[in-house]
Amino acid sequence: MLARLNLALLGLLAPALAFAGDAISATEKQPLNLHAIGMFVLFVSMTLGITYWAAGRTKSASDFYTAGGGITGFQNGLAIAGDYMSAATLLGLTAMVYAKGVDGYIYMIAFFAGWPIILFLMAERLRNLGKFTFADITSYRLNQNKVRTMAAVSSLTVVCFYLVAQMVGAGQLIKLLFGLDYTIALFVVGALMMVYVTFGGMVATTWVQIIKACMLLAGGTLVMILAMSQFGFSFETLMSKAISVHSLGEKILFPGSLLPDPVTALSLGLGLMFGTAGLPHILMRFFTVTNAKEARKSVLYASGFVAYFFNVILLMGLAAIIIVGQNPDFFEGGNIAGKIIGGGNMVAMHLAKAVGGNLLLGFLSAVAFATILAVVSGLALAGAASISHDIYARVIRKGKATETEELRVSKLSSVGLGIVAIVLGIAFEKMNVAFMVALAFGIAASANFPVLILSMYWKGLTTRGAVAGGYLGLVAAVLFVLFSKSVWVTVLGNAQALFPYDQPALFSMPLAFLVTIVVSLLDNSDEAKAERALFDDQYVRAQTGFGAAEASAH
Repeated sequence: MLARLNLALLGLLAPALAFAGDAISATEKQPLNLHAIGMFVLFVSMTLGITYWAAGRTKSASDFYTAGGGITGFQNGLAIAGDYMSAATLLGLTAMVYAKGVDGYIYMIAFFAGWPIILFLMAERLRNLGKFTFADITSYRLNQNKVRTMAAVSSLTVVCFYLVAQMVGAGQLIKLLFGLDYTIALFVVGALMMVYVTFGGMVATTWVQIIKACMLLAGGTLVMILAMSQFGFSFETLMSKAISVHSLGEKILFPGSLLPDPVTALSLGLGLMFGTAGLPHILMRFFTVTNAKEARKSVLYASGFVAYFFNVILLMGLAAIIIVGQNPDFFEGGNIAGKIIGGGNMVAMHLAKAVGGNLLLGFLSAVAFATILAVVSGLALAGAASISHDIYARVIRKGKATETEELRVSKLSSVGLGIVAIVLGIAFEKMNVAFMVALAFGIAASANFPVLILSMYWKGLTTRGAVAGGYLGLVAAVLFVLFSKSVWVTVLGNAQALFPYDQPALFSMPLAFLVTIVVSLLDNSDEAKAERALFDDQYVRAQTGFGAAEASAH
């Protein structure tokens, strides 16, 4: 097996290296970074070894989807943090602080605010009610076919949008730092993702995330410490110098320059906050731990790691204003509003080179690429689980599929999603990565979160209400974005936007809640009455991990 994996790696890298020369000549400002490539190959070799080890431990559907439920709370917390700390976090948020100051930090707070919701409202119930996917929970007492189909469609939509953002980020990063063509970079990421998921399942994906999270935390901390040492580790000195050189001056201390109006700001905040609680690849991680206590510990550890890293990102972005913005090797245009060589998203990389040279740049580049590999693997696994476990095993085969069949469909689905990710990455090469991530969060907040939270806490929820609200939230979120200025005008070239705001959650999420509740209240069918009667058993299981009859026995 290991020999075949290594052979696959060589076959994967051979065409990439063959195209390297042309890509380098086309990108003269960015020479081939041997440090980055060496560390990247080291990381890939290490993770392929993990995949080989994990393949021997992945024998059942439970092993493939949830690592057999054998991950500890601390390990799962690191893995969840790894899923959450994507390339958009390291590259996009650093650049946002660099360009807009404190507005970038407010953006991070909106991202972070979703964790208390998961910790206090969802973690324990997710672990007690679910098996492999969050559709297990939403369909617990409802019509399996209808609700699972709806949940799978919305999950796959979120996964695809998130995958596009990660794939575009991967292509641009490698194009800049490794001297490879954008399309070749997408094939490298897609192929590695297929190997991790197909052979190693959740065991491999989890350990890749844990290693990547540790590397990201260590690399970010090192860059931050080296950068802050240039200001005597004084935040006051850092801020005063940043204000003095930034084109916005003291305005970098005040909110308001990032988003055009309060409605867009509120809508974005709601999407990021509640979207976290609707991301399929995050929710799936709560089924990998042994019990509800470990699930709560997972969120607590993940919150700590993410909060720490967001503060590291803030300091990196502020330090880059002085160190990168005043360095002619990285900067064009004469002031902070000018153009950063390689694009604004590369500020973190330029800072790493400025404070640690090519070696630190190579390490952080490899970490950024490892981040993308790990996140897309988690996304692909979540998407494959929706297809195989929810659609194939429960809807098409109506629970009669064997584990062998389900695993085979999962692995084929992961390969299919890898191909889709590559194609979409090529199609959306020019799309803004941060916008795509925010869109994925907005859809998750509108389509997944309302039905999920109501299925846990509201006795009155019925199948008709869940299906109507879920589909409407999904369609409304996508259409609002399609008709916004960012897509309708900027991408499609129309004269005027049909929807005045770029972020959908403020409008689509309440609409999904309203329709779900109203349709459920109006549903007086016999099926609805039976579904309401089953809530008591669901509530007991959510609290204890046992059904009503089992709980009385215990």
